[in-house]
Amino acid sequence: MRPEEIRDLLGAVARGTCSVEDALRRLKDWPVEDLGFAQVDHHRHLRRGFPEVVFAGGKQPEETERIAAALVRQRARLLVTRADEETLRRLEARFPRGRANRRARTFVRLPEEGPGKGLIAILAAGTSDIPVAEEAVETARAMGARVTTVYDVGVAGLNRLVPHLETLRRANVVLAVAGMEGALPSLVGAVAPGLVIAVPTSVGYGTSLGGLTALFGMLNSCASGVVVVNIDNGFGAGYAAGLVNRAVVAAAKGGSPEETSGEDTSGEETAGEETAAAGADDLPARETQGGDQQCE
Repeated sequence: MRPEEIRDLLGAVARGTCSVEDALRRLKDWPVEDLGFAQVDHHRHLRRGFPEVVFAGGKQPEETERIAAALVRQRARLLVTRADEETLRRLEARFPRGRANRRARTFVRLPEEGPGKGLIAILAAGTSDIPVAEEAVETARAMGARVTTVYDVGVAGLNRLVPHLETLRRANVVLAVAGMEGALPSLVGAVAPGLVIAVPTSVGYGTSLGGLTALFGMLNSCASGVVVVNIDNGFGAGYAAGLVNRAVVAAAKGGSPEETSGEDTSGEETAGEETAAAGADDLPARETQGGDQQCE
């Protein structure tokens, strides 16, 4: 649950427009919902400013779907990563307002999509690096950031990056995604005034060693202000960039990062979306509650 939802619920109880019993029904799965095979952390948004993200790798498609349904019932932003084709098809059928990115292997369902706040620039050295870059894109956008992408601008053709230097200078954070020798982040770090997040990929031949060569090169970058995430970890890079971007936006407005998380507060769009595919126990909270609507 988002902080404003808890505040509204407590206010409704205090005003007498929501009964204690109805409030308890709203909070029955908070902060943790036990699905037997997973403990869904509904408290994470309150702690971190963003709800739990579902890593689909290694999970059965139906397990990922049930975890996603639990999050949607709480009106959370839904981000699923590393989803295979069967899982993406199930999620698309269950949540028609969501959006799958098959190149990134992600599924995102947001209360509403807008232009985003701040600016994160995400670069891919080669076209082969785009899947990892797109995972970062989907993550950062889910966190409410405005994202611009520049692809196929690796060091083999420096002239391709030059037209985009102004974008790098304007961005609050720049992600540089590269395989092979992993040189792109050092180049970007020489011209970008903000934080540069280096993302090594497993793209390359023999001695690229599945991304280790790019990782070691990035860790040894001479450019200042370059930090590095794990190999192929577009999600980790996008999440970190989203946090930094949120803090920069908040500082510019004189507020706190929690106030600029990009969350929609209406919660109105959850009603009815999953009814065709779900049983009563899988419906959004609004439809199963049955109490005074002032509790919303």
